[in-house]
Amino acid sequence: MSLLYEGADWDFDKLKRVHEAIGEIAVGEFGLDCYPCQVEVISAEQMLDVYSSIGLPVLYRHWSFGKRFARDEALYRKGYQGLAYEIVINSDPCICYVMEENSMTMQALVLAHAAFGHNHFFKNNHLFKQWTDADTILDYLAFARDFVARCEECHGVAAVERILDAAHALQLQGINRYNRRPRRTLAEELAREKERRSYEEGRWDPLWSTLPAATKAAAAAKTLAKPEDGRAEPQLPEENLLYFIEKNAPNLAGWEREIIRIVRMLAQYFYPQRQTKVMNEGCATFVHYRAMTRRHEKGLIDDGAFLEFLHSHSSVLMQPGFNDRRFGGFNPYALGFAVMQDIERVVTEPTGEDRAWFGDLAGSGDPMGTLRRVWADFRDESFILQFLSPKVIRDFRMFSLRDATGQPELEVTAIHDDRGYREIRAALAQEMDCARRDPEILVAEVDWHGNRRLELEHRVYDGRRLEVAKLEKTLQLVRELWGYPVRMREIDALTGKEMPYGQTKIA
Repeated sequence: MSLLYEGADWDFDKLKRVHEAIGEIAVGEFGLDCYPCQVEVISAEQMLDVYSSIGLPVLYRHWSFGKRFARDEALYRKGYQGLAYEIVINSDPCICYVMEENSMTMQALVLAHAAFGHNHFFKNNHLFKQWTDADTILDYLAFARDFVARCEECHGVAAVERILDAAHALQLQGINRYNRRPRRTLAEELAREKERRSYEEGRWDPLWSTLPAATKAAAAAKTLAKPEDGRAEPQLPEENLLYFIEKNAPNLAGWEREIIRIVRMLAQYFYPQRQTKVMNEGCATFVHYRAMTRRHEKGLIDDGAFLEFLHSHSSVLMQPGFNDRRFGGFNPYALGFAVMQDIERVVTEPTGEDRAWFGDLAGSGDPMGTLRRVWADFRDESFILQFLSPKVIRDFRMFSLRDATGQPELEVTAIHDDRGYREIRAALAQEMDCARRDPEILVAEVDWHGNRRLELEHRVYDGRRLEVAKLEKTLQLVRELWGYPVRMREIDALTGKEMPYGQTKIA
């Protein structure tokens, strides 16, 4: 069998041959199920541009994107920061950006990693199937870009940025974590926007401009009260702050509500990626490692190309030790890949320890079938809780520390024994849970018929409280959107009691 390529130089014919060869292995041998893939070769500057727009191919304009582009470009030009080998978009067709500066071997690696590994994960994991719509995301991004541009023309850049700034700062509180609201297609979104604009235009009457000032104020006050049109007041508490503001803020115009909706829809689109970082990167890394190894075994790439691949692969999996200055937690590529490999080992060559820990999974004999089920049915928290083995804990030299507030010393609470393995696994799984990492802030109450004050409630877990300075700034942004006073309470999630330092008010 002849080599797919020789040397470091690439061209589009080589990319096509490599992509087809990987497809035969990934789909034919591994049983992966992928979206059609659109591969786009971009320059370093274009990659920086994709970075600045949070990895999306089409997006509205905002000053923060330009700020990020300038920062990343300066760091890259001075050699303080590298660039990703690729970026992949969860869409149908799946869009895979690869760098034109990559060597041919690197192009082969990233095609296996992104165009097949990430692609399969996006299409098959239950969180992405439940919460995202790969068929319409590109059309929705184009709609969002055009809508924001029209708003800037009609209402001014400053007015649009005021809403976007506040919505961006609150976007992690614009996510449905538990209750999934109905999704609408792009056609339905456009119809809603057209209907809302027609309604606002139809309500305008030049006679209103002839009213005396006192009459105008009275009419405005009446419209700000909760409408008496038969609609029920929203059910509280509400977990999605931006959704509540979009639907119920008294003073927001229709176009402002639509911009808030766009921001929270994009935040929801990225939420599954935050929940599956370890699994997603572990899946892609496992696929590229197995695909490149199989191509070398089949004689499709030579030893030099395989050694170049191993060098890059090893760099991706570098995990600093606990006492290393570079340590910042577990590398999701390294941890995900290690657990994937360990599942393969447990399924094919289990030890007595594996049989005690994994029951029927040990020795079942179908590694790829098992991994495909894992990739489809789990997220990081449940994945770690179910499949992190004592062997991987030992390999990564994991242990658990308790850092008690006010105590001068740390306490080692879990070491390498049976009980310690289980405590380490449970503690790490908890750290992977986005719902535990992000503040849980609920809309608890609204004074509809008085001063329209918005009552928020932060449920505190494990003593993780909000910083007062950041809390004040955040509440100012909430007030910017709501238009009336906002108050926050911190409540102990276990006892239901209010936390000591009282209530924070924004007048």
